[in-house]
Amino acid sequence: MKNLFCATVFTLFSLAAVAQTPLSANSGHSHNDYKQNIPLLRAYYAGMGSIEADVFLKDGQLFVAHELKEIKPGATLLKQYLEPLYRLYQENGNHPYANHQLKLQLVIDIKEDYQHVLPQLLKELKPFQDMVNKPVNPDAVSIVVSGDMPAPENFKNYPALISFDGRPATVYTQEQLERVAMISDDLKNYTVWNGKGTPTKIDEDKLLKVINAAHQQKKPFRFWATQDSPNTWLELEKFGVDWINTDAPEKLRDFYLRKDKLTYTNPVAYPVYQPTYQSDGPAKKVKNVILLIGDGMGLAQIHAGWIANHGNLNITMIRNSGFSQTAASNSGNTDSAAGGSAIAMGEKTNNRYIGMGPDDKKRTNLADTLAGYGIKSGIISVGDITDATPAVFYAHQLDRSYSEAIAKDFLDSHVDILVGSNQKSFLQNPDTGLMKKLEAKGYTLSKSVADFKQKSSGKQLVLLPDSATRPVKDGRGDMLAQSLKQTIKLLSANKKGFFIMTEGAQIDYGGHVNDLKYVVTELHDFDKTVAEALRFADQDGETLVLITADHETGGLTLLDASAAEGRIQGEFSTNDHTNIMVPVYAYGPHSGDFTGTYPNNEIFKKIMKLFTGK
Repeated sequence: MKNLFCATVFTLFSLAAVAQTPLSANSGHSHNDYKQNIPLLRAYYAGMGSIEADVFLKDGQLFVAHELKEIKPGATLLKQYLEPLYRLYQENGNHPYANHQLKLQLVIDIKEDYQHVLPQLLKELKPFQDMVNKPVNPDAVSIVVSGDMPAPENFKNYPALISFDGRPATVYTQEQLERVAMISDDLKNYTVWNGKGTPTKIDEDKLLKVINAAHQQKKPFRFWATQDSPNTWLELEKFGVDWINTDAPEKLRDFYLRKDKLTYTNPVAYPVYQPTYQSDGPAKKVKNVILLIGDGMGLAQIHAGWIANHGNLNITMIRNSGFSQTAASNSGNTDSAAGGSAIAMGEKTNNRYIGMGPDDKKRTNLADTLAGYGIKSGIISVGDITDATPAVFYAHQLDRSYSEAIAKDFLDSHVDILVGSNQKSFLQNPDTGLMKKLEAKGYTLSKSVADFKQKSSGKQLVLLPDSATRPVKDGRGDMLAQSLKQTIKLLSANKKGFFIMTEGAQIDYGGHVNDLKYVVTELHDFDKTVAEALRFADQDGETLVLITADHETGGLTLLDASAAEGRIQGEFSTNDHTNIMVPVYAYGPHSGDFTGTYPNNEIFKKIMKLFTGK
């Protein structure tokens, strides 16, 4: 179970560490646990450090229920909690959890008549002395009494194997305080905040005051009656709450399990390019188009990148923007093949189709169409060059997975420069003569960006090792920006102009694995590439820069952020694509033509009109 928990464990009796130790799933308090469809075990296997059972005394037994009328036959503390917990304890070598660092307290909330309930509780605990006698065994399960409790001056009348749930308003002597396991209170006593957003400053001061008072007594603190939402948990943690109250233990576990992947801080911002805007907007000739596709990049990803770069992006320097509707022809939710094909060929098609219409027939893509007008083209990806988004600009296949067939299709393409990874599909293609045929067609092969940058003219096939397109967070470097700069340099020699598609492929990868750092570091790399496009557009004056996405990936939601710190925390709703509209940013001549909301295949039509007037 070592990998089940992602943060430092909160140890109840390490009182010096109270409110200083990062929270984890073991900081969860399973409130009203007996209401779960599987009492104890759902919370236990979610790694909760505190589990609560409300009890009533009836017919000489302790039953777990919220009200007397809810008591069910057989639903006893003994059968639902003590006996199964004892079996687990023994299986774990006399520890609450298999991970011996994790602690557990069982909170017995007495609903009424503690005078009779406590003797019965002690009687029922007796067979499990080795599991519950915390004073003797530090690895025991802590038994904490809450609800209807004896007055503090009477704590001493009960054996030390039970402790008590304290209250902020109660004044304890030092002797009494030693019997208090934690301090708890109803959140509503301090604020009307419902867990959404943040409390008011006045209420925040109230919350901090009561929490800090508990910490000054070296006691952990818990609020009950809190909302179950990531935002609530984040806010409570920021205030210093030690036990996170929850009725959804598995949801809380998953939140803390993935917390490292849902949080990212970029301590130092990179500078952004300041456009001149001199060529931005006028209805003058467009000679070149640089289309940058951030695969999986929605507004949330862009805003996350903006926050992490301390409130600045090259993308957000652009004044004109619109929205692209990404649905496929056979589904409301597109994949990169259908989304990219719509942009590349001007017609919506089926998911998984590469440059094919919904009638299973080939369509002429943008690069091949423009070649008829003397316009040269380059296709660049920071991922597999046979993957869907780059492939739709040179290949025609009924399934995006046909990597070797896609590579072979490049032989019939009019693309002048192709840059990306996946050497195998080309160099070890079933058509063993593919590379010689490409060489005969005029292509020069490079296997590194450094080698590519030495080329001064001609058609280029740049097949990089997979390591060259590893994630930015793993040390890739600026391969994408350098490839775009070199492609622009080579194609600028063409008097009739050029078209370049540059893909930030791995924004999508980060969304699929729900890794916010992955998403943002890839978006920043993509954004730095945008800067190179904007810089050239200002120098050239006849270049239109377009930035968009084929779809959004992950359903990213931003929960907590500070642009001043470059810090963000988020949550994902899916590991797949979503149907959310994606932005289209435009800079240069005719940039205003791309404002508004339109289907993604309209991007093709708008580009063609600017190049050809048709």
